[in-house]
Amino acid sequence: MDEDFDIPAADEMNDEFMDEVDDAPVTLKVGEEKEIGNQGLKKKLLKEGQGWDTPEAGDEVEVHYTGTLLDGTQFDSSRDRGETFKFTLGQGQVIKGWDLGIKTMKKGENALFTIPADLAYGEAGSPPKIPSKATLQFDVELISWVSVKDICKDGGIFKKIVKEGEKWENPKDLDEVLVNYEVQLEDGTQVAKSDGVEFTVQDGHFCPALSKALKTMKKGEKVILTVKPEYGFGEKGKPEASIPANATLLITLELLSWKVVSTVTDDKKVIKKILKDGEGYERPNEGAVVLVKLIGKLEDATVFIKKGHVDSEPLEFKTDEEQVIDGLDRAVMTMKKGELALVTVAPEYAFGSTGSEQELAVVPPNATVVYEVELVSFVKDKESWDMNTTQEKIEAAGKKKEEGNAFFKAGKYKKAIKRYEKAAKYIEYDTNFEEDEKKQAKALKITCNLNNAACQLKLKEYKQAEKLCTKVLELEITNVKALYRRAQAYINVADLDLAEVDIKKALEIDPNNKDVKLEYKVLKEKIKEYNKKDAKFYGNMFAKMTKSSSNKAKEAEPMSIDSKA
Repeated sequence: MDEDFDIPAADEMNDEFMDEVDDAPVTLKVGEEKEIGNQGLKKKLLKEGQGWDTPEAGDEVEVHYTGTLLDGTQFDSSRDRGETFKFTLGQGQVIKGWDLGIKTMKKGENALFTIPADLAYGEAGSPPKIPSKATLQFDVELISWVSVKDICKDGGIFKKIVKEGEKWENPKDLDEVLVNYEVQLEDGTQVAKSDGVEFTVQDGHFCPALSKALKTMKKGEKVILTVKPEYGFGEKGKPEASIPANATLLITLELLSWKVVSTVTDDKKVIKKILKDGEGYERPNEGAVVLVKLIGKLEDATVFIKKGHVDSEPLEFKTDEEQVIDGLDRAVMTMKKGELALVTVAPEYAFGSTGSEQELAVVPPNATVVYEVELVSFVKDKESWDMNTTQEKIEAAGKKKEEGNAFFKAGKYKKAIKRYEKAAKYIEYDTNFEEDEKKQAKALKITCNLNNAACQLKLKEYKQAEKLCTKVLELEITNVKALYRRAQAYINVADLDLAEVDIKKALEIDPNNKDVKLEYKVLKEKIKEYNKKDAKFYGNMFAKMTKSSSNKAKEAEPMSIDSKA
């Protein structure tokens, strides 16, 4: 190639690169040609590539190419030079036709691009080999590319992948990662290095850039980060590490592995860290019988319980039955068979303010406890679709209803609600039931929904209570309890007219019902109270209006006097 000729380089007309090609993939068969976009760029597939990925703007691509005029005259070829050509895609480093065309290619793909002058060297051409307004053809093979991502979309951190990772998962804020990293200044001076360091992602360890980058990485991935000062050490720098003010850092970062850490409860008071992954995807449901190995410790490492180790048998219990502390119960329901996890439980989900005397030590009041738990096996509680007969579904519903009643009597309304909901679910679809089974199912549905409504009222979930009572009335329009409880829900959300309608209906059906009569008195008092409030409100409003009118009249009087003077 002549030294004065630089075919891939963009000239001044291409300094402002504009992406004018639809990002939708270009699908071609070998030998087929299509136009890309609407500027006359054409692509003919010569050889299919691998996979489905294509490079994106910012990626560093490596290609072989041969450039010719339309009459076949060759003006440049990397193949003849025996040297591939590398450039950053989408940055205007090459003619527009290249930037637009190569981003549609897959690894290993070979294509012929016909590039009109407007996307090449335009009216000026590139003397002496490319004349004015020349349409060019490039036979391009995409050898490979290195992905370069603007992680924060503000130019603060660029990530260049030098080794691909495994699978698809990325670490989250709470996860504990194991990494290697090396930090250099732009002049190549090494300022930090660490092999096999472990830390929580959200902590960032060395600088904020690590946290941002790690959340985009896969296991085994190795990257080079270009980190601007705002994600490094800013205007102050880090003198003790020989990092000057406003320094751009180059960080080589490798994600070796990580332990998944998740919050079991919404208030983050039960935390689970996976030490060993489990099998499959199934987890215990509520009512499952589980078998676990565990070691329970206080925060000072005192062991207070050990099951399934040395001479002790594994612990067997039924989930959601209060057979173990709430935090452990909930954590086990998030685990897979064979999973080993470290579960940290705050006092509210452990032994509370009373503490507990356990088999190996006393757990003091308000103690946070830590369990190392392995889920050996579990048998899920049957769902309705697992049951073979309609009678089995009815019996299961009856059993769950009784469990719900026991929790209701104990004042554990949320647990009771779960049982009533599950009972109703067992018999939700009764089209295949015999007539007598349909009657049993209907009675159970009514009871479970009514009891559920009672729980919702206790928990001040009035809208839910109303919906459940409405369900009952759809099954049995004369159900007094449903009318009574729905009226209570209406009263508490100030729908007094609707409450009155329900109470009057209930009294028509059962005129002597003491509970309904008492609720009617409550309703009447509420109506009086609201009427008084309304009267006071409108009275005050009328008084303000009268006062305002009077003041305006007084203000007007001097003006009328002045006008007469």
